[in-house]
Amino acid sequence: MTQIRQEGFHNSKVMETESQLTDWIGPRLTGSPNLKKANEWTRDQLTQWGLANAHLESWGPFGRGWSNDYTEVRMVTPTASPLIAYPKAWTPGTNGVLRASVVKAKLATKEDLDKYKGQLAGKIVLLGEMREVKPESEAAMKRYDEKKLDEIGQYQIPSEKPRFNREEVAKRIEFQKTLNQYLVDEHVAAVIDPSRAGDGGTVFVQSGGGYKPDDPTGVPSLVMAIEHYGRISRLLDRNVPVELEIDVRNQFYDTDPNAYDTIAEIPGTDKKEEVVMLGAHMDSWHSGTGATDNAAGVAVTMEAVRILKAIGLKPRRTIRIGLWTGEEQGLLGSKAYAAQHFGTRPEPTDPKEKALPDYLRKEEGLLTLKPEQSKISAYFNIDNGTGKIRGVYLQENEAVRPIFNTWMQPFTDLGMTTLTMRNTGGTDHLSFDAVGIPGFQFIQDPVEYESRTHHSNMDVYERIQREDMMQAAVIMAAFVYDAAMRDNMLPRKPLPKPSEADKAKPDSAPARK
Repeated sequence: MTQIRQEGFHNSKVMETESQLTDWIGPRLTGSPNLKKANEWTRDQLTQWGLANAHLESWGPFGRGWSNDYTEVRMVTPTASPLIAYPKAWTPGTNGVLRASVVKAKLATKEDLDKYKGQLAGKIVLLGEMREVKPESEAAMKRYDEKKLDEIGQYQIPSEKPRFNREEVAKRIEFQKTLNQYLVDEHVAAVIDPSRAGDGGTVFVQSGGGYKPDDPTGVPSLVMAIEHYGRISRLLDRNVPVELEIDVRNQFYDTDPNAYDTIAEIPGTDKKEEVVMLGAHMDSWHSGTGATDNAAGVAVTMEAVRILKAIGLKPRRTIRIGLWTGEEQGLLGSKAYAAQHFGTRPEPTDPKEKALPDYLRKEEGLLTLKPEQSKISAYFNIDNGTGKIRGVYLQENEAVRPIFNTWMQPFTDLGMTTLTMRNTGGTDHLSFDAVGIPGFQFIQDPVEYESRTHHSNMDVYERIQREDMMQAAVIMAAFVYDAAMRDNMLPRKPLPKPSEADKAKPDSAPARK
């Protein structure tokens, strides 16, 4: 541990890697040229550091690539004023400077669409309701205190209520497609939403059009800073005419429908056929440079393997790093990797279920495992921003608690003190957990993640906390190395029990191990 700490704290390259991903490469939307550039740079950098078998693994088809090259939004009537706004991903540009009057319209239901039919042609439409903006001197810099860590450490018995309503989410997705086509058919010039959160010019923006080739892209769609949106909204409420000029230049890319993960290894010695994995997702949204979500995780995991190579450690098991893409669209890259290497479930036969995005589908049918699945000891993931590591979500795997508790002891002076049986979701460790591999996400200080950086234009290098990144890389390197050196692989949870319907299927016996 001393060698790992010395290298990680006195010769760190983690901020150089962070800068390369954010300042040089920039935003990394799945399918975009920038993300492919990140794939290639990380592959080459890992090779330069001495890792073996660094390569790209394709998955897909994903769909269309997209990038934003230029955006300018101005008020021209009743007075000239620049405005802060960003286009939604996978929506078209304006095909030149667009000048049009602005109207407000609520388009949330089929009845709303019928109400405004024939009234919106050539207009820029404000779609969302104005929200209250409260005074705030600065984004909250949040760290967990002992009370909060004790709370996280308490297991929560799962609720009978689902985390979200699948049917409602599916309806919203379907309505968005209907709305996109409606806007085109009604010849709407452009639409603008208010930023869902944030203030002081922070804009949270994701996608508006679909990335599948047959999805309707709609019309130019933007998200505006709440203060600027509010000004336009108030003027319209007072019946003051407002005109805007919008110049948005977006590009679609259709030459390669696939996306790619970056994979590399530190070969093991006497147990080289067994593998310990670590990883993070490399894709981001486009208005910032994806610094905390999740270049931070990529830089930490890359630094972890760099540390191990730099000090010349020879792990017993092979250590494999995976840098995933398509996470923001539903863990797509890590799911594809898990399906290719470890195990799969059958595709749904119900047409309604099949039409849903992967992340909404029920996990039904027998899990068919592949030989590689039995050789993976564990997967460690990091994807909650720039905050320092405070512990580990055990994902209900009680058998690893005493093991991790021992591994954690050298880092209590760095603030790592908490193990919790709680599950945590929303990121790539779930792809491994779903196929019976011990998958873990670290507990991290929130810092400014939800209040300022997560999916916003302020997700940039300046929000990164250098000391936290160094701490996280040292801990990640140590945990991965400990797992690689242990006599036995880490204990596993039982695989999910098959349903009664699954038991009745004739192929149920050989499908599980």
